[in-house]
Amino acid sequence: MTWYALQHKPAQGDRAVQHLQNQEIACFYPKIEVEKIKAGKRTRKLEALFPGYIFINLTQTDPMWGKLRSTRGVMRVVSFANKPAAIADEVIDHIRASMDKVAEQGGIKPGEPVELDDGPFKGLSAIFQAYDGEERAIVLVSFMQRQQTVKVALSSVRADR
Repeated sequence: MTWYALQHKPAQGDRAVQHLQNQEIACFYPKIEVEKIKAGKRTRKLEALFPGYIFINLTQTDPMWGKLRSTRGVMRVVSFANKPAAIADEVIDHIRASMDKVAEQGGIKPGEPVELDDGPFKGLSAIFQAYDGEERAIVLVSFMQRQQTVKVALSSVRADR
């Protein structure tokens, strides 16, 4: 079994995956959660890590090759010199392993206790909530007998381990 890449039709990645899985073809369609501002509101949604592409796992002699082009949502098999381009198992394994790291970014998971090292809340303990871009974090601080959600510089957040 070897991994190959398929190109799917625009905005039909999920449909293609569903139809491939109905044919019992092993698929890998990596998605990550992204935050965007739409109409002035911050929204989170899942987007494909490799827009337009799905990975499938087949043998070269599998009879499913003939059905791929007619599968709903699939445009073509990525090929070079009229031969499907094989992708090493290590590459797919690395992508899968990296998916968890993308979600964690700096290694701190939501709900973990943290210590604030700098700024007006220096020395306070907090609970990590989420990353806010590349340089800020959202934490929950107990301050004046209330819990407050505060945005702080990521450099001032230290895991309380």
